[in-house]
Amino acid sequence: MAPGRALRAPCPEPALASSESELIERYFNGLGAARADVALGIGDDAALVQVPSGVELALTTDSLVAGVHFEAGAPARSLGHRALAINLSDIAAMGASPAWALLSLNLPSADDAWLQEFAHGFGALARRHAVALVGGNLSRGALAITVQLAGLVPRGQALRRDGAHSDEDLYVSGSVGDAAGGLACLRGQLSLPAEAARYLQQRFEYPEARVALGLALRGVASACIDVSDGLYTDAGRLLEAAGLGARIDIEALPISPALRAAHGPDAWRAALAGGEDYELCFTAPRAQAASVVVAARAAGCAVTRIGTLAERAGIALHSGKSLIQFSPSGFDHFRD
Repeated sequence: MAPGRALRAPCPEPALASSESELIERYFNGLGAARADVALGIGDDAALVQVPSGVELALTTDSLVAGVHFEAGAPARSLGHRALAINLSDIAAMGASPAWALLSLNLPSADDAWLQEFAHGFGALARRHAVALVGGNLSRGALAITVQLAGLVPRGQALRRDGAHSDEDLYVSGSVGDAAGGLACLRGQLSLPAEAARYLQQRFEYPEARVALGLALRGVASACIDVSDGLYTDAGRLLEAAGLGARIDIEALPISPALRAAHGPDAWRAALAGGEDYELCFTAPRAQAASVVVAARAAGCAVTRIGTLAERAGIALHSGKSLIQFSPSGFDHFRD
């Protein structure tokens, strides 16, 4: 969908069962929240939105590609949810309020049943977070989904990666490693009781972006990043941005019972390496510890202090007084 009338194919293609315009009108026009700041949405060459004074725009984009980010036959409703959720997570990490989305969708064919489920997953999450779909592009091709998302944050109040200082504390929201466990279950690589498998699969197929927590951490956290490629990898990026290191206590890692059931005593390795949890990893001064608790309660999200920052670069993993060796294996598109 180019904004507005977009969702328009870039060049002539063979006729589909339904025309492009019919598909746009049926599944995408009006999808998501109705916002008063959308002056012109789907139906023209570009969308027009009204940006309030005194704010900055937080802009992000991410994609889901068949065979890379999801398995063949993945539920369309899950893909609609995930495509928006992974972008919401980036906006959350900036402490911004999500506002407007663009959706670019490549489809092998005009499958009405698939589109209905996809739109349901995308639209339900968009309405929950007050996101308006204002345009995009619809094309015929190998299945791929790209979302661009804009958020709003008061000028100078965005959370960034480079704000941490030594002697601060390192935190992570929720639990980590679950989504990778869910993907392993879907691939038949883990054998678990049905309830544990369902929990992990839900964490992979329907991730929850921590938008409310990101907003509550403004003025509390000094730096923040979302955990998309694994806690160890993303915490390292956060620390590198500030030229710092950290000591992480592996016993403090928030690990779900389902992940412990899957990996036993090595669950901490899965928690550090597994990607696509879309939790928030952040730093905060020790004087803000009570405020972190208040922010977590306000957001209805568990938060765990997992370590402390240090001047020396790199991450040192500890179990009690012992230093633990660990080789990171977070996801990288051009390495994995």
